[in-house]
Amino acid sequence: MSMTRKRNAKIVATLGPASSSRELIADLFHAGVDVFRLNFSHGTHDDHRRRLEHIRSIERDSGRSIGVLLDLQGPKLRIGTFAAGPEMLETGAAFRLDLDTTTPGDGRRVALPHPEIFAALKPGAALLLDDGRVRLHVEACGEDFAQTTVRVGGQLSERKGVNVPDVVLPLSALTDKDLADLEFGFELGVDWVALSFVQRPDDLRQLRQLVGDRAAIVAKIEKPAAIDALEAIVAESDAVMVARGDLGVEMPAEQVPAIQKRIVRSCRNAGRPVIVATQMLESMITSPVPTRAEASDVATAIYDGADAVMLSAESASGQHPLDAVRMMNNIIAQTEADPYFHDAIEASRAAPRAEIADAIGLAMRHVTGLLDVCACVAYTSSGSSAMRMARERPLTHIVGMTPRRAVARRLALVWGVHPVLCHDVADFVEVSEVACNTVRREGFGRAGQIVVISAGVPFGTPGNTNLLRIAQIQ
Repeated sequence: MSMTRKRNAKIVATLGPASSSRELIADLFHAGVDVFRLNFSHGTHDDHRRRLEHIRSIERDSGRSIGVLLDLQGPKLRIGTFAAGPEMLETGAAFRLDLDTTTPGDGRRVALPHPEIFAALKPGAALLLDDGRVRLHVEACGEDFAQTTVRVGGQLSERKGVNVPDVVLPLSALTDKDLADLEFGFELGVDWVALSFVQRPDDLRQLRQLVGDRAAIVAKIEKPAAIDALEAIVAESDAVMVARGDLGVEMPAEQVPAIQKRIVRSCRNAGRPVIVATQMLESMITSPVPTRAEASDVATAIYDGADAVMLSAESASGQHPLDAVRMMNNIIAQTEADPYFHDAIEASRAAPRAEIADAIGLAMRHVTGLLDVCACVAYTSSGSSAMRMARERPLTHIVGMTPRRAVARRLALVWGVHPVLCHDVADFVEVSEVACNTVRREGFGRAGQIVVISAGVPFGTPGNTNLLRIAQIQ
């Protein structure tokens, strides 16, 4: 039996120790999850394999395509060890970082086994330790050391993370672990691959060479350097994630809301799906209900037109994963039912570009506004036609018909798109017949109602949206 959502924005939920059983994953899907995230910063390959097997079993039973997102860990920068346990660094004190990993650290120094950091550092740069809880100011540095002053003190434990917000590090965004995880993900058949700590468009080009057409790529925006190259990074990606965790560490917290809106706007202009992530319902890790601020945070992302909102620890390791998904589903539905939501979407609509596909999308939106259209249908082999429709944010349902299962699963992430697997069509008459039958079967329309169809001719040619057709359900 097919499942339809009563909302347009999608839900991404992370699986983890609190959500590993088939029964619970099925409950999360039925409660509203459209895409499941496998976070390869945690868990074993066997853990992720079992979870994906459960997802595909649920997909077969439900008849609805489910997306799977593999989130690569990326380069993790960490300090070394301390001889006597955690050290208290006092504000104003001197503190040294160096490459000496054989000598345990103390209150005056610690190892930083990353020569690439020292190669990029300059006097005046900031070093943030333990998610920014301890902040250092670089006074002098060389190829194997940095002499710093503690600007914000605190207790520092060994192997804590390091953020370097002021410089572009000469690091590949892909580690050896990522490469192994990527090959394993291809073996499993994941639909999306998220690249962590993107700094430059070349990071995405490197991943694209490895991925090819086996999956679509999500660029995670969590470093200031990525903001400086935002438009180019969006252009190189298939989707973008506003990863507010590290972004909030490396940038002042008061700047993050404006950065989030800028990223969402850039993605909507380019027709790229955009996910807003991190701490959306954070209190629901331990509480069965969110704070009012968290509910407003989710709603703000929906008003801005984000394609998806994401749960992390709330669904992966929290005490109330199912409640968190239900709450997020309810917030989205309530927000989209608000008359102001349509005004906000209309006011933030991206201007069409002088391209045939954008002209088709613009015409589709005008037709749906003029006629009593029950659904828009995109017949697509690559997903491009459906994404072009979604870019316009029409006030009707979007049915993404595709003969490729991989494309149907990827479209599960896209705003307003109900993905449906279908057979290859041969001509205009057949595409209209299949589209109308699909809309009626999926519960979006009935006999006599109008359907607007977009496709690319010749059929089966990826990225070639050039046809708009109006049909009536018989």
